[in-house]
Amino acid sequence: MKKFALCILLAVLFQALVIPFFSEANYDTIDLQNANLPPSFSHLFGTDDLGRDIFIRCSYGARISLTVGIAAALVDLVVGLIWGGIAGLYGGKVDEIMMRGADICYSLPYLLPVILLTVVLGPGLFTVVIALTITGWINMARVVRAQVMQLNRQEYVLAAAALGASQTRILCKHILPNALPSIISTLTLTIPAAIFAEAFLGFLGLGIQAPAASWGTMANEGLPALEYYPWRIFFPIGLITLTILAFNILGNCLADEVEIL
Repeated sequence: MKKFALCILLAVLFQALVIPFFSEANYDTIDLQNANLPPSFSHLFGTDDLGRDIFIRCSYGARISLTVGIAAALVDLVVGLIWGGIAGLYGGKVDEIMMRGADICYSLPYLLPVILLTVVLGPGLFTVVIALTITGWINMARVVRAQVMQLNRQEYVLAAAALGASQTRILCKHILPNALPSIISTLTLTIPAAIFAEAFLGFLGLGIQAPAASWGTMANEGLPALEYYPWRIFFPIGLITLTILAFNILGNCLADEVEIL
């Protein structure tokens, strides 16, 4: 299963990074004479109502989805490690204040910060990443906090503290490395969640705006044509599904391997 997931992710990366450089068409190349053509050798995924090649648009959409997913996951990882690590290590009032602040952020309706940021900053890739990370780090922080509080009671941690090791060294040298399985599992679930969230926002019209291509906006454009031109929505949704599935499989495999080590 791990090889299967890697093959899918490598194929998506190849489509996103390589294919557009060898194609004469761009994501916004309009050719009304070839509108709504079914999949063929000339157009692998067919064309849309403006004659734009869906395969090329999916390639550019893969760039956006992978960029959003990885960027959001990295921000969630950094903020979650810092927030959860400090809360779990110090405990007491520090933990109480920090986690109650996280609970307040988590209580915000999901679409409210997205809509506000879209109004203030305007729709775009940067806005989507910021919107996803406003509350996306909280789950990582909770996982890190729980792991730190559990590992902080272990004998090797108590021994390091007795020998005079600083709390920062204990956290970075002894606790976080042993919390890697849970952190990796959470991180690899964050990437597909961010990809799906970006596609969902694009489908609602709150993400990347036309004529830019993202899998969510392509699904939105293909929905009215579902009955007569199903390939217009089938391929972007299929890529979303395969990419999310591959990340989940790969994450579970990596977490198992790290836990064994």
